[in-house]
Amino acid sequence: MNNTSSVRVLVVDHNGLSHAALTTQLSALGYTVVLPSAEPDTSPLTADVAIIDLTTSGTFSPFAAAQEIRESLPDIAVVLCTSDVSAQLSAEDAERSHAAALLLKPTPDNVLDATLRLAVLRAKELAKVRKDCEEALAQLEARKLIERAKGILMRRTGSSEQEAYRIMQRTSQDKSVPMVNIARTVIASEPSARTT
Repeated sequence: MNNTSSVRVLVVDHNGLSHAALTTQLSALGYTVVLPSAEPDTSPLTADVAIIDLTTSGTFSPFAAAQEIRESLPDIAVVLCTSDVSAQLSAEDAERSHAAALLLKPTPDNVLDATLRLAVLRAKELAKVRKDCEEALAQLEARKLIERAKGILMRRTGSSEQEAYRIMQRTSQDKSVPMVNIARTVIASEPSARTT
């Protein structure tokens, strides 16, 4: 299989035989199966996709497990699996798990491989969209701060909008710091900012 060895798969299945069978199948397909560390503080878990069995055992909830894994690894793909042909997912369970797919066990090699590849690809695309949104929001916030600082400099120095911008730009270059940091300093120097 091409490039599957770089894909790390976390298998969450409380049935020992089922877990072993899936682990063997994944290894044969070239995937790297990862296990949670007994000491998570010293060896944090990293995985690209989690396969979670829907079978509940005692207090174990597959949907709570999916949420917990995604809290630790927000960009991970989640694939649910079950050997119960009558299994159904409620809309709430599907939303809680953020699952990309539901597989019936045993799963043929080609279906398992294709599902994992697609799930990982979609998770990477979503991660990129999230990152782009965060960057856009940060840029918007920076722009607001720069505009506010520009207004303060215009009022203080009697300079034009362009001149105030150039003052911040030069200061940014001279100090080798982002212009938004200069804007924050200007805003923080306002008497109203010091009293709040």
